[in-house]
Amino acid sequence: MTAHPYRRSALLAPALALAGLCCAAGPAAAAAGPAAAADTPSSAVSAPVLGLAGAGECTFPMKKQIADRPWALQRLLLDELWAHTKGKGKDGKPVRVAVIDTGVDRVNPQLAGALDVGAGKDFVDPKGDGTADTVGHGTKVAGLIAARPQSGTGFVGLAPESVVIPIRQNDGQGKGNALSLAQAIDHAVAKGAHVVNISQDTDAALTADSELAKAVQRALDAKVVVVASAGNDGMSGEKRKTYPAAFPGVLAVASSDRNNERAAFSQPGDFVGVAAPGVDMVSTVPGFGQCIDNGTSFSAPYVAGVAALLKAKHPDWTPQEIVWQIQGTAERTVKGRDDYVGWGVVDPVRALTQDHERPKAPVPDPGPPPAAAPQPAVLHLAETAQERQERLGTYALGIGAVLVAVTAATATVVRDARRRRGRLQ
Repeated sequence: MTAHPYRRSALLAPALALAGLCCAAGPAAAAAGPAAAADTPSSAVSAPVLGLAGAGECTFPMKKQIADRPWALQRLLLDELWAHTKGKGKDGKPVRVAVIDTGVDRVNPQLAGALDVGAGKDFVDPKGDGTADTVGHGTKVAGLIAARPQSGTGFVGLAPESVVIPIRQNDGQGKGNALSLAQAIDHAVAKGAHVVNISQDTDAALTADSELAKAVQRALDAKVVVVASAGNDGMSGEKRKTYPAAFPGVLAVASSDRNNERAAFSQPGDFVGVAAPGVDMVSTVPGFGQCIDNGTSFSAPYVAGVAALLKAKHPDWTPQEIVWQIQGTAERTVKGRDDYVGWGVVDPVRALTQDHERPKAPVPDPGPPPAAAPQPAVLHLAETAQERQERLGTYALGIGAVLVAVTAATATVVRDARRRRGRLQ
């Protein structure tokens, strides 16, 4: 696949852009070299591949695995995160997460046991089952959610005991559109999905009566958590809505960097609900191994993995309550929410451990109580009446004592003088 810009359309069924900045390409493109392997975001502005320690070629299959634990997992205490569940409920049944994307590869050993192939569907090739991924995008998305542990790599999905329903609805060549995405959502609901991840977006104005909006609402009514990426056209900082992320009830995910700040490419807007790591993201590729990529495409499944864990631990919670829990436990950089990272950067451990009460809508942090207004000190320019009385009383006592002493001394002198005169006579 050669690099090309994903252009959006304002037609009734607008094309959907994959929300990954540098999506992997198939073997043919890999042979052509890194330049041919990197896609560009929907804004048609080329984005460099960002990598760690010289890595960054997102081709497949990879001959070697990435051994180190990715930074987005290093910041988590995985034992604490998985203390109650890794994606299975108390009944032993796994949470089902639909990945509506470019397909999910079934060959990669970290995903081979994670897919419900029988529930998959291919809207690009009617003969397929959703496991053909010629782009690699959907395979990376699925890995962040449910990749199984594998010897030789520190990478693993956040919900490694959940099950992925592979749905191929986009091939990176513009075949995916809003209508096929609506059909894919309906299929996910019909196959028992508990969570749906959508790492695609369009900025075409879609109303509440559009087919995509109706499909999203049907999923929410069926108690399905819908997570979607915010998009990668944020370099200019211009705020605008993207869909399906901006539909009511959808948890829209922006990208954050290692400093918990908005990644420069992440689309801001008043619909952003939360942010998650989206820079230098390690995940699975078709065939074997892992690669490093960037984009809100990979922030959304990070959050979808947390949603799967919450659904497994609290099957009675509604989709709205799960969204509230993720938002309410996010790490905030401001007292409330903003249009760049929403309610903050998702904190998976807090979401799974600070869950003793049913979630409520997040509210801005109250902050410390306001300090009392300082009271001016009273400056005494003169003595008070009491002080004056005490001073005068002291003076009176002193004067009286002096007079008594003088009188006594005078009397003594007079007496002594009289005695001396008497002796002389």
